[in-house]
Amino acid sequence: MRDIEPAVLLPKIGTALLQTLQMVTVSFVLATVLGIVLGLVLYSTRRGNLLQNAVVFTTLNAVINVIRPIPFIILIVAISPLTRVVIGTSIGTNAAIFALTIVATFSIARIAETNLVAVDRGSVEAGAAMGASPIRVLATIVVPEALGPLVLGLTYIFVALVDATAVAGLVGGGGLGNLAITYGYQRFDTFVMVTVIVLIIVLVQVAQLLGNLVARRVLHETPA
Repeated sequence: MRDIEPAVLLPKIGTALLQTLQMVTVSFVLATVLGIVLGLVLYSTRRGNLLQNAVVFTTLNAVINVIRPIPFIILIVAISPLTRVVIGTSIGTNAAIFALTIVATFSIARIAETNLVAVDRGSVEAGAAMGASPIRVLATIVVPEALGPLVLGLTYIFVALVDATAVAGLVGGGGLGNLAITYGYQRFDTFVMVTVIVLIIVLVQVAQLLGNLVARRVLHETPA
């Protein structure tokens, strides 16, 4: 069934695509920075590591364990009062970016910690024994050694964010998800639904391809 002309629909698709790209890109960049920092804190404060601190590690670990399992659709609604305080509104693209950033930050923190923990402890201990500061060891040994797998993990998060933007459309977040609900589902327009699905698949495939290429290059350049 079609109840909207292509001349009207195409600009809406373009706007929705731009909103989705904005939500994914901004939240991904912010979450990558914040998540890697939190991951480094988790890694370095673990027992026996460079800056071991049981209080910091236990607290941060507990917060991540609480937030990560919450479905995004529930979280975005639950934090809407906080979103209104920070953003000024709980609907729209900027509000969705805030919620997406929170979710992605804690997911990236866990992924970063997992990859950092896999780094050979011998290399870390050797760097510390040579007098390098903890920050220097993290920056020159730990992070470079974990960079390849970390890029793959970040690619997974990027793809997950594309999926999450579709969910954000259910609560007025804009983007392709909102377009699919408003014009595809509620108006029974199969063309809109198929178009949105194809666009999301293309975004995911491009992101996965670029992530794989970057990871291969990093792994090739990282010393064994």
